[in-house]
Amino acid sequence: MAKQLQATVKFHATGGKATAAPPVGTALGKYGLNLGQFVKDFNDRTKASMGMRIPVVVKVYNDRSYDLETKSPHSVDLIKQAVGIEKGSHTVPKEKVGTITVAQLQEIAKAKQKDLNARDVEHAVRILAGTARSMGVDVVD
Repeated sequence: MAKQLQATVKFHATGGKATAAPPVGTALGKYGLNLGQFVKDFNDRTKASMGMRIPVVVKVYNDRSYDLETKSPHSVDLIKQAVGIEKGSHTVPKEKVGTITVAQLQEIAKAKQKDLNARDVEHAVRILAGTARSMGVDVVD
C-alpha cells in the first residue's frame, strides 16, 4: 500500500530552537507525528539560521511519516541582522533606525532568490529595498 498524503501543513518556527510547544505542537500534534523526532530534524536542518523565523512546509502521510521542507528566513529577519537592529521603526517616515547598502541587499537577494517572486537578482533587490524602507531602514549606494 502506497503512502497517501494526509495533509500539507504550513507554519513558521524559530530556526535551531524549535520545541514541541506551539507553533510546532499545535500544527502537527493532531496528525499523530513523533514531535520529538520532527523537532530534532528541524533543529538539525536550521542550525545555520539560529533564532530567525523559518517558514516550514510539512507533508504529512497516512502512515505518520512526513516530508520536511524549510524555506529561507524571512526578509525582515535578514535585513535586521544585516543592519544590526532589534526591530523596525514605529513611525517610518519620521524615525529611521539604520542604513543598508545595495551590496548587502544583493547578498540577501542571492540567498532568498528561490523563495522570492523575482525574475533576477536586480528585481529581488528592489523587492528587498521596499521591505527595508517600510521598516524605517534607509537604502544607500
